[in-house]
Amino acid sequence: MLEVKNIVKYYGDFLAVNDLSFDVKEGEIFGLLGVNGAGKTTTFRMIIGLLEPTSGTVTLDGQKIDYNVTDKIGFLTEERSLLTKMTVKEQAIYYGTLKGMKKEEILSKLDTLLEKFGISNYKDKKIKELSKGNQQKIQFIVSILNDPKLLILDEPFSGLDPFNVELFKKQITEMAEKGSIIIFSSHRMEHVELFCKKLLILKNGKDVLSGNLADIKREYRKKNIIVKGNIDIDKIKNIEGVVSINKKGLEYEIKIADLSVADQVFAVVSKGENITKFSVEEPSLNEIFIAKVGETYD
Repeated sequence: MLEVKNIVKYYGDFLAVNDLSFDVKEGEIFGLLGVNGAGKTTTFRMIIGLLEPTSGTVTLDGQKIDYNVTDKIGFLTEERSLLTKMTVKEQAIYYGTLKGMKKEEILSKLDTLLEKFGISNYKDKKIKELSKGNQQKIQFIVSILNDPKLLILDEPFSGLDPFNVELFKKQITEMAEKGSIIIFSSHRMEHVELFCKKLLILKNGKDVLSGNLADIKREYRKKNIIVKGNIDIDKIKNIEGVVSINKKGLEYEIKIADLSVADQVFAVVSKGENITKFSVEEPSLNEIFIAKVGETYD
């Protein structure tokens, strides 16, 4: 288990991370979210041992993370960190060797992963000759060559088309099922919702919301009602507790302050014509994120 306990990080007088605590068990995919400058990168660097916390502790299976532990860690950074003049094979050997792997083991694992991601023919190509999407595949592959116990993924789907996003999702899920501890960060909230049962939102280095995603959604008071059909919009707008009405294609999205308003909305909608849908839905993670940090995640 990864345990982060009361970590604080100052850069001079600037407080970058403020008393942050969470844990991630084996087989869990944990979402760590926040706008740029919220403290995510500093937190990642403290977790993998690149930065020492001003105070607090980070442990993996009860052991402080240092060079005795880093061979068990994989990290895919948001920024490309590949050596572009190397071939794919040379890059893999370089990173694998840093993780204590033997050359034969590296090449065997590389062949398996290149085939899985449909790019076996790129093994001897230089990184700079690859498209952005294929460079992202290689960056992901080298981050998991060592079958990491702890894997940190910062914007793993950058530059990928939907087909390749599915390949990544399948691999990440397989790793979690085999017991890897995974921390996942993405600007795409729908990806976070697919993967993460637990999450934490950072703002100015502070935990502003954390817990199980299902509980967070259930406890968030605002709900959405989706209606399809001809409705009296003015009457619905006049209901106390209706926050807004937006038309999306053939449907209306009615935001309500809390679940108690739904019955009043239904009473009006039921008098409409050709009503084929009335659905009360939980808010999206994106709505909750904006409510908590006061801005969009971009």
